[in-house]
Amino acid sequence: MIQLYGFTGSGNCYKPALLMQQLQLPFTWIEVNILNGESRTPEFLAKNANGKIPLLEPEPGHFLAESNAMLCYLAEGSRFFPADRWQRAKILEWLFFEQYSHEPYIATVRFWVHYQKRGDELAVKIAETMPRGYAALAVMEQQLSQTPFLAGAEYSIADIALFAYTHVADQGGFDLTPYPAVQAWLHRVMTQPGYVPMVV
Repeated sequence: MIQLYGFTGSGNCYKPALLMQQLQLPFTWIEVNILNGESRTPEFLAKNANGKIPLLEPEPGHFLAESNAMLCYLAEGSRFFPADRWQRAKILEWLFFEQYSHEPYIATVRFWVHYQKRGDELAVKIAETMPRGYAALAVMEQQLSQTPFLAGAEYSIADIALFAYTHVADQGGFDLTPYPAVQAWLHRVMTQPGYVPMVV
């Protein structure tokens, strides 16, 4: 049985969980409360020296960190990560975009506001960070105005990666109203076979 170590409400942890649901791969969820430092214990650090979740254990003693690496590993051989070289490169392009241009701003602000309840304390920092999150949404809006999914005509792990934090961006104070193509895409993702909502 595949084991997924994660924190409920984390978009990064939701990504591999959603994919496994859609692939109909059974797995066990092991809750790791990062707010209580449970990812920094000696026991967890022995599994992942970086001390972060999610962490995938596809077989005993084999551990894989980084949510987007998990998506590629789990989706191999499926329609979510097709064999075509160019299509795979376009999917990877969006996975890198998510980690460099999207998640550091949208997910981080959400964490400060929704989990740490530090919206007032970090108001200046949030105001400085949010424009970069909106810039990422604008890039997505441009692409989704042309294609139904981020990497083209078909739903892929690129969509799972970007959906995770975009659909809860409002919890960090982001307004998606100016992004109708993004909003329509969110609905398309939610209607995919095997979709399960994120527990927040």
